[in-house]
This record gives sequence, C-alpha cells and structure tokens, in this order.
Amino acid sequence: MSPTVTILGIESTCDETSAALLVGGRELVTNVIYSQIEEHKKYHGVVPELASRAHAAKIAAVVKEALGERPLDYVAFASGPGLPGGLMVGRVAAETLARFKQVPLIGVNHLEGHLFACDFEGNQAQERLQFPLVALVVSGGHTELWYVKGYGQYKVLGRTRDDAAGEAFDKVAKLLGLAYPGGPQVSKQALTGRRDAIAFPRPLLPGTWEFSFSGIKTAVSYYLRDHQSISIPDVCASFEQAMVDTLVTKTLLAARAYKVKHIAVGGGVAANALLRQHMQERGAKEGIRVRFVERKLSSDNAAMIALCAYKKLQYAEQTGKPLPANINIDPNMKVRNWGGKE
Repeated sequence: MSPTVTILGIESTCDETSAALLVGGRELVTNVIYSQIEEHKKYHGVVPELASRAHAAKIAAVVKEALGERPLDYVAFASGPGLPGGLMVGRVAAETLARFKQVPLIGVNHLEGHLFACDFEGNQAQERLQFPLVALVVSGGHTELWYVKGYGQYKVLGRTRDDAAGEAFDKVAKLLGLAYPGGPQVSKQALTGRRDAIAFPRPLLPGTWEFSFSGIKTAVSYYLRDHQSISIPDVCASFEQAMVDTLVTKTLLAARAYKVKHIAVGGGVAANALLRQHMQERGAKEGIRVRFVERKLSSDNAAMIALCAYKKLQYAEQTGKPLPANINIDPNMKVRNWGGKE
C-alpha cells in the first residue's frame, strides 16, 4: 500500500458530526468534530430526529473543513451501529464524495473504531495495541467485552443486557437534576463525596461476561425516593464507584480467564478518571498492561473510522482476501471477524 494513501473518515452514528483525514495510516492531518450537546441538553439525552437534522445541516461544512483541497484515495464512514437517521446522513455524504472524487467507499463498524482509537498517540497512529488482548468498549450506547487475537479477529464475550454504562451515568444525572451530558457531571460531584457512603449493587452476573446496569440505576432511584435528605456528592461517588468496580472486575476476570496480559479500553466512558485509575492499578497488580484511548479521541470521532478503514485495507493487501464494502447501514450492527463470523 502506498505510504501516502489518504483516507477521509466520516462519523455520524449519534450526536457528533465528524470528518478526519488520515495519511499513510499514521498521520492524522485533520479531525473535525461538531458536537450536538447544546441541541440535546434540554432533553437530558439524544433526540434521534434532532440529531439527524443536525447531521444533515453540518456534515457538508465539516467534510469540507477536514478535506480542503487535498487529494483523496478512499472515503470511509461508520455504517453501524447507531441511530438510523445519522447513519443515513453519513452514508449519503460519503457516497456522494466518493463518486465525485471517483474513489472507493468503505463501511466501518463504529465499535471497531473505538478499539482502534487506542492506537493513536497525539496526531500519529502506530501499532500500540499488543495482541492477544481483552477489549472493553464502553460508551453511552454500548458496553461490550471482546477477546481480540489481532486486527479484525474478535470473539465477543458479552454485552450489556439493558443500559450501557454511559447511559446509566446520564440517567442517574437526570434523577439528580444534573446537567447533560451526565457522566462528567456525576464525576465532578463525586470528587467531594464518599465512595462508601451508600452500598449500591455490583451486578457481576457470575457465569457470564455480560453486563446489566439498570439495577444500579434503579437502586439510585429507590434511594432518592426513600431519603428526604441526601448528599448529591455521596450519591454520585457511591454510584460511580459501583459502576467502576463492575467494569474493572469483569474485565480483569475475562483477562485472567483468557490468559492475556493486555487490556484495551475505548469509548466515551474510557475518559472517566476513576475507571482509568482503578483499571490501571488493578491491572498492574496482576501483571496486565492496560491501554486506554486518549481522552480527546474517546468520544465519537472520524479519526478512528479512517484508521479502521486503513487497517482493513492493509489486511486485504496482506492476506489477498478482498473485504466486502460493508456500505449498507445497520443500526444494530455487530462486530464481526474480517473473515466473516461474529
């Protein structure tokens, strides 16, 4: 593959409209992100129709800013999972640009992007991930554990049965009357609270690698109902500790079971300071190296989409196995091996 191959990535799965330009699979030239937080703040959550409209209104300007007048070899976009309207806007924009530039179009699984974002350091991408590893992809819409043998070689161990971790943070923030997005607000309040003040549950679901966070959220709701006088910092600190304990314990148990010495954590919740601290500390005690995505690339962004597309092209070149374009959008897309099976 040419060392100057240029890929424009497009991300529009939820409430960020983003486009990024990656050269040679290493140099991140641009990564433009338009956040819709202000549009959704008064609703304490993402409103799909409003998100679709905002994507449609902003995507042309975002792509133009990211690409400029630079040459282009490929266009990549997140084809799923995500909100149907946002996915469609992303596909139309990507397909239009690919046809105009007369370059191939590549669909990318958004969740793979969160894992591959761990390979970025500053504005450079390099193979920082060391395989085999256990990956925790944890965001507002997804919480999953994978066993990963290499790029494009996955075994999904478990997913959330109900709320994703980030979703639970947002819902608890709403219960407490905190601003949206809830995760950073809960963490801010937790700094002055006692983490052992309230015994919220740790749903470890023994015998499975799955997650379930609706019970913790319900426990917070019942606590608020049953107590007239509460300390919001104590509630936040105790809730955050319960969430982090669950995520860290499950991930380390999986690493131990699969005898790996490397863990990678990507997704929006990977920015959480307590999660980063506890995963690193407990991993170090067990001789496990933990790689977190950089905070600036933990939320949805197009840099991770462009890098994932590059890795797929590299895989196809090395193996001689052409990959399907994967350009049909799928709101419920599951991660699959590049050989075809989940």
